[in-house]
Amino acid sequence: MSDAHIIDDRPFGGFHRKVTFLSAGGPFLDGYIVASIGAAIADVASDLKLGDAALGLVAATAMVGIFFGGLIGGRISDAIGRQSLYTLDLIAMVVASVLCAFVQEGWQLILVRLLAGVAVGVDYPIATSMLAEWLPARRRGRMMGILVTAFGAGMIAAYVVALSVSAAGVPGGWRWVLASAAVPALIILLARMGTPESPRWLVARNRVEEARESIRRAFGESPTDSELRTLENSEPATRTRLMGLFRPPYLGRTAFVGAFWLCQVAPTFAIEAFYPVILGGYGFTNGTTALLWALVLISIGVGGAVPALFWVDRYGRRPLVIWSFAGTVLTLVVLGIFPGMPAAPVLMLLAANAFAAACGSILQMVYPAELFPTAIRASAMGVATAISRVGSALGTFLIPLSLSGLGMGPTMLISGAVALIGLLVCIVWAPETRERPLHEVATAATKVVASQEELIDDSFNTASDV
Repeated sequence: MSDAHIIDDRPFGGFHRKVTFLSAGGPFLDGYIVASIGAAIADVASDLKLGDAALGLVAATAMVGIFFGGLIGGRISDAIGRQSLYTLDLIAMVVASVLCAFVQEGWQLILVRLLAGVAVGVDYPIATSMLAEWLPARRRGRMMGILVTAFGAGMIAAYVVALSVSAAGVPGGWRWVLASAAVPALIILLARMGTPESPRWLVARNRVEEARESIRRAFGESPTDSELRTLENSEPATRTRLMGLFRPPYLGRTAFVGAFWLCQVAPTFAIEAFYPVILGGYGFTNGTTALLWALVLISIGVGGAVPALFWVDRYGRRPLVIWSFAGTVLTLVVLGIFPGMPAAPVLMLLAANAFAAACGSILQMVYPAELFPTAIRASAMGVATAISRVGSALGTFLIPLSLSGLGMGPTMLISGAVALIGLLVCIVWAPETRERPLHEVATAATKVVASQEELIDDSFNTASDV
C-alpha cells in the first residue's frame, strides 16, 4: 500500500534478526565485564592486597566508565550517525580487556576497567538506537528486550569461564578471566563491519538518497518514492539539541527513564556482581560452590527475561515494569528481615528476586529508545545509561562496605528501599507505548508535558489502554 511505512510496517525478517544479534553484542560484553570482576573478586583482592574500599572501587570503576561513555557516545552518534562508532568502540573493549592480563597493581586494574567501561557506555546509545530505528513496530518491544537478555548471557558466559579457570587451577587465573572479554568483543567487532546506516537518521539529515541505498542494502530492494516520502514525513529534519532532554516537552521523559533505570540497576547490579560474596555470607563458604550457585541464579535471571520478551508486546510496558519492581521489593525485604534463614529459602528468594528483576529489566532498552525522536534518541539513551550507572557504581562500591559494616540484613533492606522508590516512580510515571509506530511514540503517542500533574494524569490515561 502506498502509505505503508517502509520500516514500521515491514514484516520481521532476516536483516532484523541480524541487526538484533549485532546490537546485542554491547550488552553481552557489559554483562561479561560486570560478572567477570564479581567472579574473580576474591582472587583479585588476595593477589593485589586490596581492602574493602579498594575492592569496591575496582568493581565500580567500569560503571563509572559507562557513565561517561554513555554521555559521549549518545551525543556523537546523534551528530555523525550510528554506523560510524558501531565498530570503533569495540576496538577499545578489546584493548582494555587484553590489558587486564598484565596489571600488577590495583590502580592499573582500575584504569583498564575504566577504559572498558567507557567503551561499553559508548556502545549502549549507538547499538540501541540503531536497532530501534530498524525494527517494525509490532516486534520492537520484544527485540529491544533481547538486548537485556544478552546482558544476562554475558554474565553467564563470564561465570562459565571463571569456573573453568578455577577448576583448572591456573595461577593468576583472575587475569585470564578478565582478559577473556577480548574474545567475544573481537568476534562482535568483525561481525558488525558493513552494517548499513539507520535510514531514519539519514532522512532526518536530508540525506534521502543515502537512506534509499541503506534500505536497499538491508532488505535487498529499493524503496519506492512514495515509501521514502512517508519515511521523510515521519522523520522531519530537526535541530533538537542535547539540552532539549532537560527542557519541556522531554524533561519528564528524561526524568522517568533515568529514575526507573537507576532504581532497577542499583540493587540488581550490586547483588549480582557480588553473588559469591553474598552467598558466602549466607553460609556458602566453599568458593567453587558459591560460584556454581551464582551461575544458577544468573541463569534464572536470564530465564526470567525470556517470558517477559513476549509479555512486553502482549500485555504492555507499564504493567510489566510495575509488577517487576513489586516482586523485587518483596524478595529483598524478606531477605533483609530474616538474614539468618537456612540456605534453601535464601536460594529460593534470591532466585525469585533474579526472576522479578529480569522481567522488568527489558524495559531498560525499550523505554529510552521509544520515548525520544531520532534527533536525540542516542543522546537520550546515553543520558539514561549514565544516570543508571550512577546507581550501579554506588551499589557495587558500597555493598562490600555495607556487608562488612552493617551486615546482610540491613544491606538487603537498603536495596529493597531503592527498589521501592523505583516502584513508586513507575506507578506515577510509567507510560504505555506498545505497538505504536516509533515516530508516533516519540512525538505524540505518549504525551510529555511540562507540569507533573499533567504527566501523572497522562500516565494513568495511557495505562488504561492496556
